[in-house]
Amino acid sequence: MGYGDPFDDGAAGALVGRAKELDRIRDFLGATDRGGALLLSGQAGVGKTVLLDAVAESASTAGTRVLRAAGVEFEADVSYSGLNQLLFPLSETFGELDGTHQEALRVALGFGSGASPNRLVVSSATLMLLRHVAAADSLLLVIDDLQWVDRASAAVFGFVARRLGGSRVAFLGAVRQGSESFFNRGGLPEYEVPPLDETASRALLDARFPNLAERVRRRLLSAAEGNPLALLELPTVLSGQQRMALENLPPVLPLSQRLQALFLSRVSGLPAASRRVLLLTTMDGTGDLGVLQAAAREADCGADLEDLAPAEQDQLVTVDEGTRRVVFRHPLIRSAVVDACSSAERRAAHRALARALAHQPERRAWHLGEASVEPDEQVAALLEETAQRITARGDALGAVAALIRAADLSPHGSDRARRLAEAAYIGADATGELRGVSELLEDARRADPDLAGSLRSAAAAVYLVINGDGDIDTAHRLLVGAIESGTHQYDAEDNAVVDAVHLLLLLCFFSGRAELWDPFYAALSRLRPEPPALLSVAGRTFSDPARSGAAALDRLEDILGGLPEETDPGRIVRVGTAALYLDRLPALREPSWRVVRQGRDGGPVRRHLGALMHLCLNDYLTGRWDECVELAEEGAQLCEDSGYRFFTWYFWYCRAVVAAPRGEDATVGLLTGRIERWAAPRGVGTALHYARHIRTLADLGRGDFTGAYGHATAISPSGTFASHVPHALWVMMDLVESAVRTDRPAEAAAHVRAIRDNDIAALSPRLALLAGASAALSATDDEESVRLFGEALALPDVEQWPFELARVRLAHGERLRRARANTEARAQLTPAHDAFAELGARPWMDRAAKQLRAAGWVAPRGDAGGKVLTPQEREIADLAASGLSNKQIAERLYLSHRTVGAHLYQIFPKLGITSRAALRDALGALEE
Repeated sequence: MGYGDPFDDGAAGALVGRAKELDRIRDFLGATDRGGALLLSGQAGVGKTVLLDAVAESASTAGTRVLRAAGVEFEADVSYSGLNQLLFPLSETFGELDGTHQEALRVALGFGSGASPNRLVVSSATLMLLRHVAAADSLLLVIDDLQWVDRASAAVFGFVARRLGGSRVAFLGAVRQGSESFFNRGGLPEYEVPPLDETASRALLDARFPNLAERVRRRLLSAAEGNPLALLELPTVLSGQQRMALENLPPVLPLSQRLQALFLSRVSGLPAASRRVLLLTTMDGTGDLGVLQAAAREADCGADLEDLAPAEQDQLVTVDEGTRRVVFRHPLIRSAVVDACSSAERRAAHRALARALAHQPERRAWHLGEASVEPDEQVAALLEETAQRITARGDALGAVAALIRAADLSPHGSDRARRLAEAAYIGADATGELRGVSELLEDARRADPDLAGSLRSAAAAVYLVINGDGDIDTAHRLLVGAIESGTHQYDAEDNAVVDAVHLLLLLCFFSGRAELWDPFYAALSRLRPEPPALLSVAGRTFSDPARSGAAALDRLEDILGGLPEETDPGRIVRVGTAALYLDRLPALREPSWRVVRQGRDGGPVRRHLGALMHLCLNDYLTGRWDECVELAEEGAQLCEDSGYRFFTWYFWYCRAVVAAPRGEDATVGLLTGRIERWAAPRGVGTALHYARHIRTLADLGRGDFTGAYGHATAISPSGTFASHVPHALWVMMDLVESAVRTDRPAEAAAHVRAIRDNDIAALSPRLALLAGASAALSATDDEESVRLFGEALALPDVEQWPFELARVRLAHGERLRRARANTEARAQLTPAHDAFAELGARPWMDRAAKQLRAAGWVAPRGDAGGKVLTPQEREIADLAASGLSNKQIAERLYLSHRTVGAHLYQIFPKLGITSRAALRDALGALEE
């Protein structure tokens, strides 16, 4: 994309004082054959829109196709309104997409009907469409006022902006400084547009108002503080006498108030017909000329599009002939238009727009809701239906807004209460807006004092209890009472019932106590005609998998088979819950990453957290320890930021469960202490079991087998699997090994019998490996032990569990060495040592090295310093050696550039180098 003279300060029509900003944008767009994104930020009126206009015009002149959209304050709750603006000119090309993506776009943008599509599908469809169009002509996407773009569109824009590399599509957006926005700016290059300096401010003022008296000029320059919009607008309210300093200026000119008053007076000065059309334009939000013409006709107010002319002449709006949309010159004009009209006029505009948008049910429902002043069940029902559709798209906040408005319009207290309770539940379960949930519940109870039996109300209250200072027992009693006293008839088609029983499943799991599970099993058995498959499976695999997990294996595999096509983030997380203790989380990796990316782009926070939990646990088991730590830190911060503080312990555990085998004792002590102090008074027994697991691992690595035995048996006694303590599966080999090492052969043998009697090996290849190794560890005869170790290591698919595999090899090698089979011992100990080294498990690597030396061989060195690179360090080092910058590496690995820098800071001394230039040779030396 070329630009040329329009960017030259000396060119006609060039922007005053913006050479630096234009150079920055020109540098960005000069590389748009490779794609990319740039955000402009700055205070209101600083000139972001003017810069966008100049860039768009120049790009269009140079042959680039430009697509534009702008956030609309009054459409922030209307899903995909911003995306509708952007893609409307491409609507005729939707047919060139495949059926799934074509249908997703048509439904999301209101061009078709059908089931509401998943936001990720809409995002992918948008990206595919833009890349397809850009194959013929390079594209520039210009998005103004991102702070007012609706949540759904903002998520799509964020998704697209981060994936334009290698395309011929450029993304240029503008966002108001200091404003809250649904658009996730993280990781995108951003340039803050500063106010004009004094020289440029004076030049701009002199160019537009050359006859100002110097005293007046200085006063205006001081009041404007370099804000171009204020510089251009403030003089227009002055009389000729004031401009020439023949009359005093007002003593105080607060910029924001004065500008607002200025716009209001300019709008009020328009003909009544013009104001009516501007009001329709404001309330519509899209500026679509077709919609505005139809709405004006429906309003029957004696106005049509011709009445926009005075507003155009006064430079309040412009009409983009390319997109056939009305564009406001500044967002404050919209506010002024609203302020200039009565509430009755605003409602009339909404009614007219609702009639004009009869073919777009979601937008129609919003306008009907805004037009209504008294209870109207029909409109309330339409808004409730809209909430259901946008909930299915993952737009939880939009659904909450729709339900609250539906509740406001509900004639009957019971309906109002039900809708408020639904809004509270969605807010608590998905959005992270916990602060408003309590108020919604209180409003619901006032509307219907009998709401105590509402499942949605009870479920929302449970989230408030556990994320506050409440305990699991209180939350459990509250939810069980609502389930058992409800009027739902245990209808398995009722989402409220199924969601409540699933939440009860989680509470029972968190408790770590068998006695709390009875109400769950009772509720599950009463569901008619039968429990949903996923809930039924989770009821077996997440409760007491040692005893009931095997019976659900086939149904779980069937559910996992449908994951590639699954788009509902809530269901993906629930499948992960069912899959966890049967070690099927690897099948969830890609779907979970989809949920995480959706969450990072503004999707439901609770789903984001659930997917992070499952990724962390799978990363630990499969040896992606650095990623586990990264995601655990992301999850802990997200819990803090969102108010879901209950789930923080999960991420403390995920961080500590990597720190323990790596010998990071200080981190282990800090995090297990946090877990224990938080969980004990709240009755979160499972968190205490998780903390004991961490301490068990740390003790085993240090060789403190007495401590390890104590912690392992606190989770589950030897000789049995504690009822409804699924984490007992994760420490079964730890218990056996520590029993053998502390001269407790009877306890070790008893636990091996329990493993065999419960057929734990049938649950997963990993558990089969641990079961076989446990039997080998407890065998008193060396030949029998060696045979059992060999059988365990010969099991299929054990390589995907590198830490567990290395531990079994270490134990096998130790047994062989004691049997004086040193050659065979080294064959097991060497790969164990190397695996521990790759994982950074220093204490375990030292144990393996000690055994290797005893077997007559010196442990291999990782490098001159005896240190090795972790897998993630090696990946970062390879990318850096290839010439990528920290920022490019970060984008490729989904890390922050600071994290990449920190890794390189550790990598250089490990390799004995001091600069990037030496990386290639140092890495090559490691291969020799």
